[in-house]
Amino acid sequence: MSYTVSAKEVAKLRNITGAGMMDCKKALVEAEGDFDKAIEILRKKGQKVAANRADRETTEGAVIAAVSSDNTKGVIIALGCETDFVAKNEDFVSMATKFANHALNFDSKEAFLQSDMDGMSVEEKLTEQTGVIGEKIQISSFQTLEAPFVGSYIHNGNKIASVVGLSEAFSNADELAKNISMQVAAMNPIALDESAVDQEIIDKEIEIAKEQLRQEGKPEAMLDNIAKGKLNKFFKENTLVNQEYIMGEKQSVSEYLNEAKNGVNITGYLRYSL
Repeated sequence: MSYTVSAKEVAKLRNITGAGMMDCKKALVEAEGDFDKAIEILRKKGQKVAANRADRETTEGAVIAAVSSDNTKGVIIALGCETDFVAKNEDFVSMATKFANHALNFDSKEAFLQSDMDGMSVEEKLTEQTGVIGEKIQISSFQTLEAPFVGSYIHNGNKIASVVGLSEAFSNADELAKNISMQVAAMNPIALDESAVDQEIIDKEIEIAKEQLRQEGKPEAMLDNIAKGKLNKFFKENTLVNQEYIMGEKQSVSEYLNEAKNGVNITGYLRYSL
């Protein structure tokens, strides 16, 4: 005769694990009412599902930015899954947010994955939730940034998130950092300023510009000077401080910063997009 479980016991196990009602009932029956054993059964089921889906691609998910309570550290994590249906689920987004807030305590993805969360490591939690959801889930990205003041922005739909560091904290730093984070999310700069652009990219842009000019029939002697002008345009369009500020009128990000708070600088930024 099989063990009989009450609806209250099933609901309690579901609240603890997040697993489906039928899975919880089966686990409790198998464990004969022993909650610890039932949780272990559900974990093993998660491992089995994870093994079966190990080769699946997690091209969907939720990208979450979180900032510490003192605004000196920011983190972006991407919790990847297989389908957009799961990615849009409120429970999935809440789980991703919980992971992001926990990630603020760590400086590397490895330390984060091995850290304790709800009585198990984050890595084990991912395996458990793979069993609950029925899709492969994983931490697709883990990035951190520290600065005297850090702000963030998450674009609607949780597909893009950004974090910006400022050189000092001041009364409206939160608004300023959020606005610059929105700029980063929308315009996807390749670097903070021209000095931070990789030389390989600069060389490539100069060569592209020269080749275009040759095709236009420009004399070889003029190519260097004209190419430099094109390179400056490239810096203006692709480096954060030189870009046109998206919420201003004919104003660069640098000019917006100086207008908002004289002397403040951007110390760095993060951006991740699915």
